[in-house]
Amino acid sequence: MSYVDGYVLPVPRDKLGQYQRIARKAAKVWKEHGALGYLEAVADDVKPGKHTSFPQAVKLKPGEVVVFAYVLFRSRAHRDRVNAKAMADPRLAGMNAQNVPFDGKRMFWGGFKPFVNV
Repeated sequence: MSYVDGYVLPVPRDKLGQYQRIARKAAKVWKEHGALGYLEAVADDVKPGKHTSFPQAVKLKPGEVVVFAYVLFRSRAHRDRVNAKAMADPRLAGMNAQNVPFDGKRMFWGGFKPFVNV
């Protein structure tokens, strides 16, 4: 079995390079601490919907783009161990709401148990 942490967040288009550098560092940290996979993707075919959508979920503003990310683990217990190590890693210590290139208040995330995996 496996477990997935998923994230969705708005990033200003002109700060995508800065965000990508942070994401690469985070990916390295998570993988070194045992994550099985790490992916960050920028919206390419994401339109506002009538009732809900990725842009609406993050209250996307002009000049921003949606980023979708996930981290793959063996299990929820494995995720909890890896996340604890990653969050305590000194390479991520300086990251906080004041120095990341996105509005963390409009980011959302959660843990998921796969039920179809082919």
